[in-house]
Amino acid sequence: MDKNVNNNEEVLILAIESSCDETAAAVVKNGREVLSNVISSQIDLHKLYGGVVPEIASRKHIENITGVVDEAVKEADVTMEDIDAICVTYGPGLVGALLVGVAHAKALSYALNKPLVGVNHIEGHISANYIENKELEPPYLAMVVSGGHTHMVMVNDYGEYEIIGRTRDDAAGEAFDKVARAVGLGYPGGPKIDKLAKEGNKHAIDFPRANIEGAPYDFSFSGVKSAVLNYLNVAKMKEEEVFVPDVVASFQNAVVDAIVSKTVAAAKEYKVDKVALAGGVAANSALREGMEQACKENGITLYRPSLGLCTDNAAMIGAAGYYEYIKGTRHGLDLNAIANLKIGER
Repeated sequence: MDKNVNNNEEVLILAIESSCDETAAAVVKNGREVLSNVISSQIDLHKLYGGVVPEIASRKHIENITGVVDEAVKEADVTMEDIDAICVTYGPGLVGALLVGVAHAKALSYALNKPLVGVNHIEGHISANYIENKELEPPYLAMVVSGGHTHMVMVNDYGEYEIIGRTRDDAAGEAFDKVARAVGLGYPGGPKIDKLAKEGNKHAIDFPRANIEGAPYDFSFSGVKSAVLNYLNVAKMKEEEVFVPDVVASFQNAVVDAIVSKTVAAAKEYKVDKVALAGGVAANSALREGMEQACKENGITLYRPSLGLCTDNAAMIGAAGYYEYIKGTRHGLDLNAIANLKIGER
């Protein structure tokens, strides 16, 4: 079933991603060259409900996955026989959505007699940086900022991760969505806040930054979210007019400041001169600019995926899956979806 893999051999990975509301498939060569990257988004559908509805997401994945996988193989100009392994996200994420991708990958693995490799979604986000930064190699510090996760991770080697900081409550992206809803921007909150914040003064309101005693690299965003809600409620009770661009710009500034300052401090303590941004919120322009400036001032090289590789996609799963595949990771047809899969779990 497997061929012996060495670093000089060409390896083609067919990757599948369905952890939330994007059905995606990609063909990736040797972990860093993307031959195709097809994404079918459900964002317009979920806008109607103000957020992702898990049952609807799962049903749309079922409708879309065969066509998306076929298109990825066709676009890459390869055949299924050319593929060396099937890699699929099996967690973390929405369990129903994950199951669609896992089931499809298992069916392909069985029918084609190809190795199956389960991939951690968050490790995929980190590995997105390998695609456009061919020179990036471990060790480095990764700052993962997404709708469901805020993790600071030391990447000691390919597939070897050490979590040194995490959120104690809301993830950064979750806080963005909740604040966007509170000010009437709707879903998806992150991109809408990013756009409107450009019209506001980020220093207009001094929202808090949480520091957790004994855990300097952990995050907490529920406090700043609550501070925004309290600010809005007080203004409403006093019948004062609220300038929403100032509110969202000040909120965004508080979140970005917390992430950037903790990341730079950790890089110094762990004596690393490379930092990689990852996750959907890594597309936020204020975070990208703030991190770039701070890294430049402190002699740190910053890596960040292009916007299309920050959000959920299968190319990043192919990149992470390649390194798992060449080190011998294999899964059987009993592979299951794990909604709360942790980084580094196998």
